[in-house]
Amino acid sequence: AQVNQPASVNACSGSAVVVTFTTTTPGTSYSWTNSNPAIGLPASGTGNISFNAATVAVATTGTITVTPNYTNSGVSCPGTPRTFTITVNPNPTVNPVANQTLCSGDLTTAVTFTGAFAGTVYNWTNSNSSIGLAASGTGNIPAFAPTNTTTSIQTAVITVTPSLTTGGTTCMGTPITFSYIVYPRPLVNVGPDIAICQN
Repeated sequence: AQVNQPASVNACSGSAVVVTFTTTTPGTSYSWTNSNPAIGLPASGTGNISFNAATVAVATTGTITVTPNYTNSGVSCPGTPRTFTITVNPNPTVNPVANQTLCSGDLTTAVTFTGAFAGTVYNWTNSNSSIGLAASGTGNIPAFAPTNTTTSIQTAVITVTPSLTTGGTTCMGTPITFSYIVYPRPLVNVGPDIAICQN
């Protein structure tokens, strides 16, 4: 029996993992062992591999050893085992950010995104670019002076999505939202000067 060398796998927490074994010997069956069931895969099994990766807090690796076997006329002929790894990477997080309420033209507080894992990238979108903030961006949001030229309150909802790339695999975390709430400046219309006679 023979099995082609499987490629190692990098997966995200909770994602579907499928490994299909191939061979040059039709009729070959496969049995395998897994050194680390914490990845979400049992310690042993037969056939191709299909499972949902476990949710992990740190990158977790299991070494898989697959053994091919060819059986004919009651005779079993095992082949050379192959080993490969399955690494499950954590999904990144982003910590909550407080809403900011201010008047048109006032300076906002700069927003610095933080999370549980170094190397996390924070991409954000803005639902209302009329306040003077771009419709989307990456990374922290510096202080800026939002504008509101209308007579009503303007709300911009910022949606932040964390992503983390490990071993060529990018894992996405759960987005969070926060808002900039911008009040208009009050105005008064002033008429012309008035000249009148006494009394």
